Amino acid sequence: MIRIISGTRKGRQITAPSSLPVRPTTDFAKEGLFNVLVNRVDFEELKVLDLFAGTGNISYEFASRGCKDITCVDNDSRCLKFIMETSIKLEFPKFKTIRADVFTFLKSAKGNWNLIFVDPPYEDVDKTGTIPALIFEKGILAKGGLLIIEHPERIHFTDRTHLIETRKYGKVNFSFFGEKEEN
Repeated sequence: MIRIISGTRKGRQITAPSSLPVRPTTDFAKEGLFNVLVNRVDFEELKVLDLFAGTGNISYEFASRGCKDITCVDNDSRCLKFIMETSIKLEFPKFKTIRADVFTFLKSAKGNWNLIFVDPPYEDVDKTGTIPALIFEKGILAKGGLLIIEHPERIHFTDRTHLIETRKYGKVNFSFFGEKEEN
C-alpha cells in the first residue's frame, strides 16, 4: 500500500499489483525525506527525474506537492503502465514515462532536471556507486539542483566529490548530492 503523505492528494492510498518487481520507499523514510526537501526546494518550480521509478511512489508525492514536470524512467513496462494509469486516476498532469535501462538512459540523456531521485534495486550494489559520476559527467543536473539516492546502509558515498550529506530513516538511507557552496 502506498500512501501520499502531503499536498493536494494527502491521505490517498494506492495499491500496486503484487506482481510488480518493486520495493516502495516506506512512509517513515518518505516523510523524513520530504521534511528535508520542504526547506530546500520550491516544489512548484521543480523539474523532477525519477530513476528506477517502480510504482511511482516518490513521483506522486512530488506531484501532490505541486510539481508539474515529472519524468519517470524504469525498465519494466508493467511499472510504467501502472504509473501512467495511477497518475491519470489522481489527475496529475504532465507525467512522462520512459522505458529504458537507467544506465543506458543516463549515457544518452538529453535534458536538465533540478531534482533527480534515484532508487536502484538494493541487490544492484555494484552499479549504484557509479550513478553520481554518470549524472555529474553528463551534466543533466541543473545548476543548484539536487541528486538524491536511496540506498541501504552498506553503500557509502563518502568518497564522492558532490556528496552533501546522508540521512538515515530506519533501514533506508538518502544521500544528497549537488554543487557545494563556496565560502
